[in-house]
Amino acid sequence: MNQPLAYRMRPTSIQDIVGQQHLVGEGKIIWRMVEAKRLSSMILYGPPGIGKTSIASAIAGSTKYAFRILNAGTNTKKDLQIVAEEAKMSGSVVLLLDEIHRLDKPKQDFLLPHLESGQIILIGATTENPYISIQPAIRSRSQIFELKPLSSVDIQVGLERALVDKENGLGEMKIEVEEEAMLHFSRATNGDMRGALNALELAAESTRPSEDGRIHITLEIAEECLQRKALTHDKDGDAHYDVISAFQKSIRGSDVHAALHYLARLVEAGELQVICRRLMIIAYEDIGLANPAGAARAVTAVIAAEKTGLPEARIPLANAVIELALSEKSNSAYSALDAAIADVRNAKASEVPDHLRDAHYAGAKDLGRGVEYKYPHNYENSWVKQQYLPDSLKEAQYYTPKPTSKFEHALTKQYLKFNPDKQ
Repeated sequence: MNQPLAYRMRPTSIQDIVGQQHLVGEGKIIWRMVEAKRLSSMILYGPPGIGKTSIASAIAGSTKYAFRILNAGTNTKKDLQIVAEEAKMSGSVVLLLDEIHRLDKPKQDFLLPHLESGQIILIGATTENPYISIQPAIRSRSQIFELKPLSSVDIQVGLERALVDKENGLGEMKIEVEEEAMLHFSRATNGDMRGALNALELAAESTRPSEDGRIHITLEIAEECLQRKALTHDKDGDAHYDVISAFQKSIRGSDVHAALHYLARLVEAGELQVICRRLMIIAYEDIGLANPAGAARAVTAVIAAEKTGLPEARIPLANAVIELALSEKSNSAYSALDAAIADVRNAKASEVPDHLRDAHYAGAKDLGRGVEYKYPHNYENSWVKQQYLPDSLKEAQYYTPKPTSKFEHALTKQYLKFNPDKQ
């Protein structure tokens, strides 16, 4: 077969799509559109290799419409005219228009009437934010759906399908993939199914079969085909999680050198998705109210890293890791919420006090709803003492101030102002 494995393994029905279950799972929006055969134009956006083309292909396959792929930047208006002519002949065509953010005005003007008539069902694909990068005229005629990065479990499902598929995949070849190699294929591609499938195909085709015709793919072969080292060679993959754990604990412990070391190991393994998710957690779990601006800057760095991808992503990530490691720390906010959640789960919460209940309906006053509520803005400094917690929890205390920084010191002053008995 001349076509790449990733191309051959494109799904032909909505049920075959790996991941994106928030859109294509049973009962979800795209699934319902296909089931009802009531398709509308849509824009799919998200990182490369996570299923934009697969969803378009599956929609076309599930509805039996003709399916065409064009690129908004490189294909011409004449190419669009050919698709439009085909749509007139066949009734409707599903057109996947890649890089739709590059669509110029002449092509847009040509497309609009065909979208209005429904002859062309446009599925625009882009890695850019469509609310910023796509012209309003196209955007207003399309549903916009954000695709999520695929998990390593999703990637592994796709790889295993390819290994057993005898028609389109590698099922005719006697391939054995070591567990460590499969983990590396599924983790090191950062949620990119196309990249993982292409690496698996390269490994299968470049590995010499044994005497009995079997192709044995080791971790070393997987590393060569991906040009990325695995974190370790441990069979169960425990060290993968050990490095992630050490990364967070080094930042929490304010050891900037160790934090950068573990960041480097994750970067070298291509674990961008893991780094970004972990940094978002660290920013609010370990830094929190001690440095809210630093937490916000970490989120900005993560967005920049996801937009640029590796290797450039290491630059904003390094900035974030250094600041978080050297920042003051506080876990007071999420510890407070966890304490409140524990009371809710243990059924300690009784009814909302009558004076706090909704009073915007006829008869509420007769029931005593909202009658004794004191409106804080009617009092000095917009504050008045009254009970807010349910009776069963009226003495509960969840938030414990940790004045480890200027910001949380200011919060502590406010807390004591409103809770003078806690001084």
